[in-house]
Amino acid sequence: MWHDLLLALALVLVIEGIFPFLNPEGLKKTMLLLTQVDDRQLRFAGLTSMIIGVILLYFING
Repeated sequence: MWHDLLLALALVLVIEGIFPFLNPEGLKKTMLLLTQVDDRQLRFAGLTSMIIGVILLYFING
Protein backbone atom coordinates (compact mmCIF):
# COMPACT_ATOMS: atom_id res chain seq x y z
CA MET A 1 0.00 0.00 0.00
CA TRP A 2 2.76 2.49 0.91
CA HIS A 3 4.51 1.68 -2.34
CA ASP A 4 1.38 2.56 -4.33
CA LEU A 5 0.85 5.77 -2.37
CA LEU A 6 4.43 6.92 -2.92
CA LEU A 7 4.20 5.96 -6.58
CA ALA A 8 1.05 8.07 -6.95
CA LEU A 9 2.71 11.01 -5.18
CA ALA A 10 5.73 10.77 -7.47
CA LEU A 11 3.46 10.74 -10.50
CA VAL A 12 1.61 13.84 -9.25
CA LEU A 13 4.92 15.67 -8.84
CA VAL A 14 6.03 14.72 -12.35
CA ILE A 15 2.72 15.75 -13.92
CA GLU A 16 2.57 19.03 -11.98
CA GLY A 17 6.13 19.84 -12.99
CA ILE A 18 5.49 19.52 -16.73
CA PHE A 19 3.65 22.83 -17.20
CA PRO A 20 6.13 25.10 -15.37
CA PHE A 21 9.01 23.36 -17.13
CA LEU A 22 7.53 23.76 -20.60
CA ASN A 23 5.88 27.17 -20.19
CA PRO A 24 7.00 29.12 -17.10
CA GLU A 25 5.63 32.45 -18.41
CA GLY A 26 2.23 30.89 -19.03
CA LEU A 27 2.22 29.49 -15.49
CA LYS A 28 2.94 32.95 -14.06
CA LYS A 29 0.07 34.46 -16.05
CA THR A 30 -2.26 31.67 -14.95
CA MET A 31 -1.32 32.17 -11.29
CA LEU A 32 -2.01 35.90 -11.57
CA LEU A 33 -5.43 35.15 -13.06
CA LEU A 34 -6.17 32.70 -10.24
CA THR A 35 -5.70 35.48 -7.67
CA GLN A 36 -8.72 37.22 -9.20
CA VAL A 37 -11.02 34.17 -8.97
CA ASP A 38 -13.52 34.04 -6.11
CA ASP A 39 -12.76 31.58 -3.27
CA ARG A 40 -16.05 29.75 -3.83
CA GLN A 41 -15.17 29.13 -7.48
CA LEU A 42 -11.74 27.79 -6.52
CA ARG A 43 -13.26 25.51 -3.90
CA PHE A 44 -15.81 24.24 -6.40
CA ALA A 45 -13.05 23.56 -8.94
CA GLY A 46 -11.06 21.69 -6.29
CA LEU A 47 -14.07 19.64 -5.21
CA THR A 48 -14.91 18.81 -8.82
CA SER A 49 -11.33 17.73 -9.44
CA MET A 50 -11.35 15.48 -6.36
CA ILE A 51 -14.67 13.88 -7.32
CA ILE A 52 -13.46 13.18 -10.86
CA GLY A 53 -10.26 11.71 -9.41
CA VAL A 54 -12.18 9.41 -7.06
CA ILE A 55 -14.45 8.27 -9.90
CA LEU A 56 -11.43 7.55 -12.11
CA LEU A 57 -9.76 5.60 -9.31
CA TYR A 58 -12.94 3.58 -8.82
CA PHE A 59 -13.15 2.63 -12.50
CA ILE A 60 -9.43 1.98 -12.90
CA ASN A 61 -9.25 -0.25 -9.81
CA GLY A 62 -12.79 -1.56 -10.42
